[in-house]
Amino acid sequence: MSFDEGSIPIVQLAWERRLGLADGAIGRAVETEPTAEPGTGTDRLVKRDDDAVTLSFIRLWGRSVLVGPGWAVDAATGCTDMELSDHATLLGLTRTHGGHGLGTASLYFADDLPLLQPASELTVSAGTPEAVRLESQCPPDDANEVGLSTLEHKFTLMHDDAPVACAAYTEWQGLLARLGVLVAPGQRRQGWGLLAASVAAHEALASGLILQWRADVSNFASNALARSLGLDWAGTQTSVRLN
Repeated sequence: MSFDEGSIPIVQLAWERRLGLADGAIGRAVETEPTAEPGTGTDRLVKRDDDAVTLSFIRLWGRSVLVGPGWAVDAATGCTDMELSDHATLLGLTRTHGGHGLGTASLYFADDLPLLQPASELTVSAGTPEAVRLESQCPPDDANEVGLSTLEHKFTLMHDDAPVACAAYTEWQGLLARLGVLVAPGQRRQGWGLLAASVAAHEALASGLILQWRADVSNFASNALARSLGLDWAGTQTSVRLN
């Protein structure tokens, strides 16, 4: 399902608030004419923040934003958007300042989704204990990436009185719903994650929020789930943490 272009400014506004930019700044970014090295600066929005503990490069629907300390912004001068989207580039720019990786993530959004109908009746728990129980069954890396404890609204699918998948969301910048899904190791690739995500997604849409999904580019399962759910890819976020 395509993402309505009229919703793009809402997503941009949420990210502007997150990054400390003026309202409308991303939308006003000037696009350049095609060149041998597109995206080298004139169409890139830059915010210098010498108190920043991260250097982040975000691309949304062709618009690009670089946020970080002045020395890092200066070091990035001359780099193309494609280069800055590469995690290795940001690590190289920040190596002398102790930069260490936070990775590159794909960003997906949706303002409407088809309703999935389960093959049989499902039991959905909105309680926290079931989500905690599920989280305890999963590898720490998986649990930490999803971060169910940081997502306010949880929806756990129960099968034979056991939690098999949990999808959750939290309101982000008052405009978006940040989604996350975790599936029990023994229940993966059976459609539970897609069903749980659909439940949480429609609850968020009913609350008037636009869906946001963030998946590490190396997490093929998470990216595939976002596409299966019907979210649209809009860009990437690449970040490194500074000492």
